[in-house]
Amino acid sequence: MAASLSAGVTRRAVPWRPALAVLVAAVVWWAVSALGAQPGGRGPAFALGLGAVLGIVLQRSRFCFYCHARDFIERRDARGLLAIVVALAVGTVGMHIVMGGWLPVPQPGRLPPDAHIGPVSWALVVAGLAFGLGMVVSGSCISAHWYRLGEGSPTAPFALVGSALGFVLGFNSWNWLYMAAIATAPVVWLPHHLGYAGSAGLQLLLLAAAAALLWRHWPAAETSANTERPRTFGAALRRLVEGRWDYWLGGLAVGIIATVVVLRLRPLGVTAALGSGARELGSAQGWVPKRLEGLDGFGGCVTAVAEVLWRTPNAVLVIGLVAGAFAAALISGQFNPRLPRVRDVLRGLGGGLLLGWGAMTALGCTVGTLLSGTMAGALSGWVFGASVLLAVWAGLRLRWGG
Repeated sequence: MAASLSAGVTRRAVPWRPALAVLVAAVVWWAVSALGAQPGGRGPAFALGLGAVLGIVLQRSRFCFYCHARDFIERRDARGLLAIVVALAVGTVGMHIVMGGWLPVPQPGRLPPDAHIGPVSWALVVAGLAFGLGMVVSGSCISAHWYRLGEGSPTAPFALVGSALGFVLGFNSWNWLYMAAIATAPVVWLPHHLGYAGSAGLQLLLLAAAAALLWRHWPAAETSANTERPRTFGAALRRLVEGRWDYWLGGLAVGIIATVVVLRLRPLGVTAALGSGARELGSAQGWVPKRLEGLDGFGGCVTAVAEVLWRTPNAVLVIGLVAGAFAAALISGQFNPRLPRVRDVLRGLGGGLLLGWGAMTALGCTVGTLLSGTMAGALSGWVFGASVLLAVWAGLRLRWGG
């Protein structure tokens, strides 16, 4: 299914699906209004609405770290990786502007609140390698599994369950890793050393160099009907609703959303609620150590047990993401559920264990640690991203994926 969708092939929606998509959108709209009217509900309302927009963007643009990396490694199609570069560049500018309001002088010893700026050690590299292999085995990163859940993927539910179990494994290895490497590892935030302008300039220079190298692998010819100019406004609207969005548009939208979200919520991430739920369940069952050394002192995708988990901004954002992806898949004809096979279950659970362990140990996934962390000028984001790409390359070369 992923291969056909990544090529931009869509099935025309059957008559009832657009109506159901409109109903889902109406329910999300009502829920945003209802949450916003409650005391303290403006944050969750904002998270739900923005999550729905993010789900639509991810689903329509097929923004998937694993798929983009695979397209380049296997077919030398760099458009997906260039979309990630666009997202990082837009988010870098936006995040540095926002952080300048949070912390006008980036003095050493002080970090922007809740930012994905983590310690850099060999544990982070191992976490990135595990997460990358989990992407290869399960077929997606965690963020893509969330939006593919809205498409009816038979693998996504098991990958997310496996990720929760991987978080539990991560909690059990955390104390040893913390004492062995993480506690003494440097937390490198580029604005501490270069200032905001220097940090943003360096990152944009590196991203421009990456774009220049990737540009050489832009496909020579594109045969998709999506490249033809629509002849009418109706045709353009139909392409927007049913066709795959251009890669660059997905990257631009993700970068803008990552900037907008920090104005009202924590920096963008999609694993905090999943990790918190795993921690709460694991603690209740005695599967998680009672004391997790230093864990709750870090920013990023924190996994502290919440009083009402489903009402936390991250949980509501993920709910909105799945709902938005569901509506977009319905109206575009890409909602194609089927019963899972044994292979789907094993791929999902096995890959999910690696995804969850890697995300817990790295304090975030490809959205939190890689995207949000790199945008914020964290060296940990660059290190995690490089480790993930190396693991994906090795996994595909060894044909470990499905």
